[in-house]
Amino acid sequence: MSSEPPAAKRQRTENAPEVTRSETWRDDGNVVLQAGNVQFRAHWSVLALHSSVFSDMRGLPQPPDQPTVEGCPVIELFDDSADVEYLLKALYIPSFHCKKVLPLPVIGALLRLGRKYDIKYLFDSAVARLTSEFPATLQELDIAMSSNRKVENIRGYATMTSCNLIFDIITLAHENQIFTVLPLAYYLAAVYKPRALFEINDNDEGNPRLPPIHLRRCISGRESLITKQLLPSYVFGWVTKWEFKDCTTVAACRHFRESFLTACLQERALLALNAEWTAARLCQNCSGHAEKLISAGREKIWNELPEIFDLPPWNELKNGDL
Repeated sequence: MSSEPPAAKRQRTENAPEVTRSETWRDDGNVVLQAGNVQFRAHWSVLALHSSVFSDMRGLPQPPDQPTVEGCPVIELFDDSADVEYLLKALYIPSFHCKKVLPLPVIGALLRLGRKYDIKYLFDSAVARLTSEFPATLQELDIAMSSNRKVENIRGYATMTSCNLIFDIITLAHENQIFTVLPLAYYLAAVYKPRALFEINDNDEGNPRLPPIHLRRCISGRESLITKQLLPSYVFGWVTKWEFKDCTTVAACRHFRESFLTACLQERALLALNAEWTAARLCQNCSGHAEKLISAGREKIWNELPEIFDLPPWNELKNGDL
């Protein structure tokens, strides 16, 4: 009888992906981590210093048939190999995760593996990047908007549009329970017209898109905000109910109000939190009244923002911790 293995078994062996070595390969390391078909050589002492999980793993007895590479035990990790690469770079090169701008995939890796392997300072640094860009107070938002800046310390994929970057951040924050980020992130996604929410750009690396739960929240929240912003006591409620008795240019102010209302209704523009909106085309008296009402209306919208996007109120929104 032939000792040759069955054809199906031979096929699996022949098609098995070749194991490759990562650039993160410390020649004097004493443990090899394998994620998928990529191996990383590291030091138990470094891993254990930063991670209680790796520290405990190091103390476990190793089975006699455990594979080795150059005398180092091979520890299989069920993580994405790119995530492991970023994690080891952060552990061995402290300046790596302290750069002013980090790609979103790196931040995602530090969130996921920082939590999984109990590396609190990496997890916290990734959370801080998200919360600094998507604050939980209107005052912080206004400071950011006054400098006319966009997302500054998070970089998307090379060809990602800004809306797709927001979409990926929503997914990442939700998956990692960074819930205080979501109200503003949903709002910024909702600012884009529905076509942008449903559009898929195959040229974007990773082809980011919003899962159904987030898409539903953005669409329903957008519709709610467009309606709310024109209601009494909200941002532009004064446009629909004109009560300024000391107007000095009645015809001109009326024309502006009617034009603005028509534009809002026809274009379905979402301007509820726009800090740069100005009432300069009104007379001085009407402009002063409008600016006060806009300020109060923005506060009201902000306070209701989580509920508008089907989230708990601000005081109940928490971020997951280690």
